[in-house]
Amino acid sequence: MDIQSRRNPKIRAIRRLQRSAKARRTEGRFVAEGVRLAEEALRAGWLPEWVLVSPSLSPRGQAVAAGFRERGVTVFTASEDALAAASATETPQGILLVLPIQQLPWPQHADFLLVLDGIRDPGNLGTILRTAWAAGVQGVLLPPTSADPYNPKVVRAGMGAHFRLPMRRLPWDGIRKRLARHQVFLTEANQGTAYTQANMRQPLALVIGGEADGLSPEARSLPHEAIHIPMPGQAESLNAAVAAGVMLFEVVRQRGEGKKP
Repeated sequence: MDIQSRRNPKIRAIRRLQRSAKARRTEGRFVAEGVRLAEEALRAGWLPEWVLVSPSLSPRGQAVAAGFRERGVTVFTASEDALAAASATETPQGILLVLPIQQLPWPQHADFLLVLDGIRDPGNLGTILRTAWAAGVQGVLLPPTSADPYNPKVVRAGMGAHFRLPMRRLPWDGIRKRLARHQVFLTEANQGTAYTQANMRQPLALVIGGEADGLSPEARSLPHEAIHIPMPGQAESLNAAVAAGVMLFEVVRQRGEGKKP
């Protein structure tokens, strides 16, 4: 057993990264936990600095840990108590990865971008990132008002999107420059064109606002076309992740890209 105490420096390091966005930014590291996320990191070639596993790790998880060992990653075995202290979940799956924060290359000629304006709920943000990855979004832009994309809840909900989807956290001036050649669509509650009537075959950026405050003045200052999802019921709005999913897959539908090669 490599680590038995919850006071071990590596356990403390993981807890610090789990709890503090400042620590993640300063150290340039984040934590992913669970077998599924570990598998996705291994498939993507995103190698951890080190891995923590429990003695009761499932055979599936052991296979992933072995894959990291083969690539030169140090894998530590920790007691159940120590691993529970490091975990951000109520039911740890027995494997935690300490990963470097990397910026995936930004595509030169991206024609499908997503801007997440003030998405503060980590679960929503992670779900949107997972959906964006599934829909073929080529890049995600995050202004400072959105949640930290490396928050453990975002990483869990993203289900591997972090290892495949280019993301940039930028001030609005930087976002504006990235969108200079794109048609910007702002998603409104009930204003503008019905989303199915908008031309989404052109190079575009979808802007999704947060549920609490909606779209920011900075987003509204972008040259844009407003679109909305018609809602025949009495609800005032949709959950941000649901609205994002509807919009993103309308782009897929219009472009005829629903089938994998």
